[in-house]
Order: sequence, then structure tokens, then C-alpha cells
Amino acid sequence: MSSNTPKTASFSSHTPNPARAPSKSLREDRSAFPSPRTAGKPATGSSSAVNGAVPRVAGPPSPRTKKGKPAQYDRFIPNRSDKELASSQFNIARSDTEQPLDGATIAYHEEVARACGVSINKRILSFKEEAPTSDRDDLRQVYSRPALKSNASTTAKRRILNTPERVLDAPGLVDDYYLNLLDWSLGNTLAIGLDQSVYLWNASSGDVNSLCQLEGDSYVCSVKWTTDGSYLAIGTCDGDVQIWDAESQSRIRTMTGHQARVGVMSWERHMLSSGCRDGSIWNHDVRIANHKTAELIAHSGEVCGLTWRSDGALLASGGNDNLVNIWDARSAVPKFTKTQHTAAVKALAWSPWQLNLLASGGGSHDRHVHFWNTTTTARLDSIDTGSQVTSIQWSNEYRELVTSHGFPHNHLALWSYPSLAKIVDIPAHDTRVLHTAISPDGQTVATAASDESLKFWRIFETRTKSGKATKNGMLSAAAATAGAGSGLLRGVPSSGAGSGSGASSASDISHPAHFR
Repeated sequence: MSSNTPKTASFSSHTPNPARAPSKSLREDRSAFPSPRTAGKPATGSSSAVNGAVPRVAGPPSPRTKKGKPAQYDRFIPNRSDKELASSQFNIARSDTEQPLDGATIAYHEEVARACGVSINKRILSFKEEAPTSDRDDLRQVYSRPALKSNASTTAKRRILNTPERVLDAPGLVDDYYLNLLDWSLGNTLAIGLDQSVYLWNASSGDVNSLCQLEGDSYVCSVKWTTDGSYLAIGTCDGDVQIWDAESQSRIRTMTGHQARVGVMSWERHMLSSGCRDGSIWNHDVRIANHKTAELIAHSGEVCGLTWRSDGALLASGGNDNLVNIWDARSAVPKFTKTQHTAAVKALAWSPWQLNLLASGGGSHDRHVHFWNTTTTARLDSIDTGSQVTSIQWSNEYRELVTSHGFPHNHLALWSYPSLAKIVDIPAHDTRVLHTAISPDGQTVATAASDESLKFWRIFETRTKSGKATKNGMLSAAAATAGAGSGLLRGVPSSGAGSGSGASSASDISHPAHFR
């Protein structure tokens, strides 16, 4: 053999290539696991596809088919062999039954419990005490926590007597729905008009004084104290308005001009508003000689209800024409008018704790109390009281109001606001209740009726810091014998009057400069 002959290795076509054997094996393994795109589809170019036969898709090789090769699983999918499922089911069924402990384990548990200072049969962590058994006396004392103090419990302790605390005679009281003959001053003095006379009753001392007596056929139609209680305005049937000094018991001035009786008045600092039978309302500036500063014309009937709001911005008026007018202090035209009442509107009252809330009550053919929002002019709610409404008094202490009534029940009704639930009915007088006034401390309500009696009711007892109602009020024990032997405002003992009410001294109020 020549030396230039190249040495080449010849391979037969049927001889397998050792270097490519792993690749072929890898291709075979891949064909055993088809991709999601090719799964279930015949392979392109295969003889089976050409012949129309459906190729068999090979699954993953079983661990038993290839010995010596461990089973391979996906790391996200646990092994779910039949052996492990059976074992799991057996363990679950076994866990339901409590396995007994051997003696060594029990002794070890007892030693650990003794060392930790706990009982072996008691839970270490407990969220609440064990429920008491039925043989205990009071379950609430053992199992329930103490109740928190609330307004509801305080209200439950409050007692409202249906008997008056004081009763006084008031002979000569004119039986007229449209008049306003009773008012209680900040100095704790009650003024009442009896026919031609005006009497002052000091609730602290029980003293009774005759302030004035009108001449001729004239009679008193209305009385109203100033805010500080120093001066009293008196309206007469002749159309005059008189101003009296309560301390010196002297008349300061008389303002004339009305053509008919003055049945209602209301103060706003130095301004006095008076309502007349002809439907007019006058504003008087008591500091100047020409006292008339404005005339408000909007009612076609007698003005019987008149009250200023506490800030002096609005004036509410009610009349025999069944209207309620709201006046702005800067205008002589009503801000708005309400026509929902179907009878004369005498009862008007502004809420002391909500500035824009006004309550109005109608007469015999109406018997409703309406509540108005004077900012939006909307009617908030209504009460059908079932009786003629003669007056409304709000409480400063509670969210309540008391209404007085005439025919047919002649009673007092106490209401909760804003629920308007009736708290209690108090049978007050034998005839219709014409007038009411509330004491300076806001606890006692005085009522005057056509049965010529004056009664005092402790309705709004002041609460202390502890939530209990106080027993001291503006009425003293000496008031029980007020006016004895005078023939007027004679004291009558009341079966419901308590003997422990203490005296409250009247406040010292200086005279305003515009009356000096």
C-alpha cells in the first residue's frame, strides 16, 4: 500500500453513530410528551397520518416501566399516588379518635404542669369566664359586666308629678283666649293681670303686691317683663301700652296710638313690639319720645301671638286669621307666611337650643302643633294634640316641650323632640288652660285657667353632674302662704306639694340706662 494513500474511516449506512445516540434518545423522550399545541393532532408526514390512522399519544413513562430510573415529578404538583391517598385517608380517620397515652407520657405532662404552676385539666388561654350554672342567684351579677350610665337611665329616674306644687287663687281672671295675662321675670317675680289690676307675686318670699289698677272701664289685656326683669309692660283694652318700674312700683311712661286693645307684647332689648286687635303690629323704641318706629301690616285678624327670637333677628306673629308670619327685624314685609293652621294661632315659641326652630299651635278647629325651620321655611313635623293649643313652653334642660290645652281636655302635655313622643299627660285644671309661664331656672311651669286658679308644676327638674334631678327650685317654702288674708292670690296647700323645696334668692339686676 502506497504511502500517499489517505487514511479515511468508512462507516456503514446502517451503523449507528455513537455521538448522536443521546440526541436521538432525547428526541424519543420529547415525542413521548407532546406539547399543548400538538397534543391530540397527528404528526405531519408520518405514515400513520398518511394511512388515515389516528396516532396513539404516549403518556409519561411509568416508574415501573423503566427500572433503575427514579420517578420525576413537577415541583408544583404533589405526588398523588394511590398509596399516599390511602395513607392520608387513614390518618384523617385516625385523628378523630383520641389515642390513649402511655404512663411515661402522662407522668411527663404532670411534671411539666407542676413546674409551670397550672392545672393539667384547665386551659392555659381563656377568653372569657365559664358560663354560670342555673343554681346561682343572680346571673347578671356574675356573668354580665356593669351597665354604662346613659341618658336613658337618668330619664327613668326623673319623676313628673301630676299634682301641682303650689296652688293660688286668681279671682277676676278674664276668660279670653286671645289675651296674654301671665309672665315670669328673671328676678323670680310672677306678674298676672286680673281684670283691672296687675299683681306681682315674689316666688322666693311669697310676697304679693298690687302694682296698678286701671281706671274706668279699662281692663288689662297683656303683661310682659323686660329681659332683665326690671320693668313690666302692660297692654290695655284702650290701646295703650304702659311701662312700670317693678322696684319703685311707679309708672314711667304711657305709649298711645293703637285703635283697639293690645293683647300681646314682646321685648327685644329697648324695642317693644305690640300686637293689636285690628291686626297691626307696632315696634316701640322706649328710649325716645316718638316711640313708634315701625308698623307691620300683614294680619287681617287680631294678633294674639308675638315673640322675638333670642338673637333679635326674627319676629314671629300669629293671628285670628290662622296665619303665622315671620318678620325680619330690618324689614316691614313678612319674610314668609305659613297658612297650614285652620284656627287662630296664639301659641308661638322659639327653641332655646336650636335657633331656627319655631313651634306654633292652633285653636279649637285646628288642634295641631307645627314645627318650622325658619332658615329653609320648611315644616319639619306636626302633632295632632286633640285639644285647643293655648301655649307652648320649651325646656332649656331637656329636648322636650310642654303644651297647654283648652277644650276638651284642659290639660298639659309633655312631648319629646324630635321624636314627638308623648311623655305624660297632666290633668291641670277644670276649665281650659289660658296662660303659662316658665320660671327663670326652667324647672317650674305656672298655669292660669278660667277656673280662677294659678298652679305651679315641677316638670323640668335640673340635672346635676351625677345625673340626678335637683329638688331645689325657684319656689320657696314661704310661697305656700303667699297673700294669706289679702283676698287676692291666696295660697292654697296642694296635696302634691313637697316640703323640701329651698329658696333661691332673686338676682340683683341693674336698671338699664334707657329707662333712667
